[in-house]
Amino acid sequence: MTSIEVPFSIAAALPTLSVIDITNDVSREVGAASVRDGILYVTPGSEPWVVRVQEREAGFFCDVEELLKRLIPLEAGGRERMLLALLGPRTEAIPFQAGRLCLGTWQRILMVGFNGAPADWSLTFVG
Repeated sequence: MTSIEVPFSIAAALPTLSVIDITNDVSREVGAASVRDGILYVTPGSEPWVVRVQEREAGFFCDVEELLKRLIPLEAGGRERMLLALLGPRTEAIPFQAGRLCLGTWQRILMVGFNGAPADWSLTFVG
C-alpha cells in the first residue's frame, strides 16, 4: 500500500465559495513549536481569503454561499472586496495549551475564499 500526504483538505468547493480545512496542518505546527501555551494567530497569505473556526458541515457552507449572493450580487463590481469587509478580520486567534489547539469537539480551522485557488497561510505564536 502506498500513502501520500494531501497538502490540504477541501471542505467545500461551491461555485462562488471555496473552503479549505487546515486544522491538521496547523495542529502539527503547534505540536512542533517551542512555545507550549498561548494564542496562535492564523493568517491567510493572500486576499480574498479569510480564516475562521467553524464546524465543518456542508449544508452550512451552501447556506453561507446563498446568503452572500443575496447580500452582494455576483455581478456587483468589487464583490470580493465587499465580502471581505462584511466578513471582518482575515485572521483568527486560537488558544493552545501544552502544544495542542484548544478547539471544541467539532470545530475546525477553515480558510474561506472566493476565487477558488488555494492560498497559503502563516502562523504567529504569542505565549
